Amino acid sequence: MSSVFAKIVAGEIPCYKVYEDDKVMAFLDIHPETKGHTLVIPKVEVDKIYDLDDENYMALMMAAKKIARHMEDVLGARIIWKVVGTDVPHTHIHLEPLDETWEYGRTLELSDAEMKEIQEKLAF
Repeated sequence: MSSVFAKIVAGEIPCYKVYEDDKVMAFLDIHPETKGHTLVIPKVEVDKIYDLDDENYMALMMAAKKIARHMEDVLGARIIWKVVGTDVPHTHIHLEPLDETWEYGRTLELSDAEMKEIQEKLAF
């Protein structure tokens, strides 16, 4: 059974994409803890990050690093990384801007217009 992230990669489910290359995709979390909360995923569907082959693991980490630096430059906030591995059975890294509104576990309700505005700011 394909995860929701595999369906996003396949184009079956829309997303607010901010980055894509041949091995990795990044898009805004639809249940963000902060404005700009981004998920970075490998295109290959693997549940646990430590089960990725070396090539996909390195591609994921290098993309996350590139995206985090870009987010920091654009948003002017420190970016925290989280690898949780319990909510979707597809490896992913959460990149979250750490600003004065950040509160662990809190979810923001953002409109489509707000999400698109953030997407435009962060898109490569």
